[in-house]
Amino acid sequence: MKISIVTISFNQKKYLRECIDSVLEQKECEVEYIVVDPGSTDGSRELIESYGDRIVKVFDSDSGPADGLHKGFSHATGDIYGFINSDDYYLPNALSKVKEFFDCRNTNCFMTGQGYSEDAFGIRTPIAPSVLSAREMLHRSAIVFQQSTFFPASLYEKVGGINTLNRTCWDYELFLNFLQHGSEHFIDKNELAVFRLYADSISGSGRLKKRYFQELDEIFLGALGRKRSYFDKILTIYLRTKRQILKRFIQVS
Repeated sequence: MKISIVTISFNQKKYLRECIDSVLEQKECEVEYIVVDPGSTDGSRELIESYGDRIVKVFDSDSGPADGLHKGFSHATGDIYGFINSDDYYLPNALSKVKEFFDCRNTNCFMTGQGYSEDAFGIRTPIAPSVLSAREMLHRSAIVFQQSTFFPASLYEKVGGINTLNRTCWDYELFLNFLQHGSEHFIDKNELAVFRLYADSISGSGRLKKRYFQELDEIFLGALGRKRSYFDKILTIYLRTKRQILKRFIQVS
């Protein structure tokens, strides 16, 4: 079983080496690593080139991150896919755990492992992803951990891949599409990845927050054929509250 990993990178040399090494140093599994760089000017391309043929290099221009991922996956030849941002990284032996998971399951499912967010000071906070359902995703009450999520290549092709027009939540839309095509999502107990959260990152800065919610509304409209209503917003509050109560109950018990 081969695992294909795609990283999109643009002027992220500060973090890029740690990301690349975290992929290439994985053990006990066959890994194909594809790095997409549409035109960095900070020395990232030279760093990528220094790894030689250990990396499949895609240096084409693109129209944004989702288009870059689309181009990266067009070069993939693996059985299982995943994607990790250039400022995030995998934990040791993560991909061997992914292989173990898919070795004993069919191709109509996808999985998310455990992991951490990491701040600018290197302090980690555990991330507890939730089992994804279409209902919870459409009502914004799911905890999505993209860095630790993996899926069969056949499932990716089945849903038509990534929506290259999505500018902020292409991963969210992709995973929702998996569910809407009858796939089942599982949570794996193993710690697989670390997500960096810092002031200059997209998530940390919040600079695309307005566009993000607009695109979530577009996904909702496309899935259900109607706009979000007052009752949908109430349902979101209910589902989030329910999740928090269950989380506390599990912690206490």
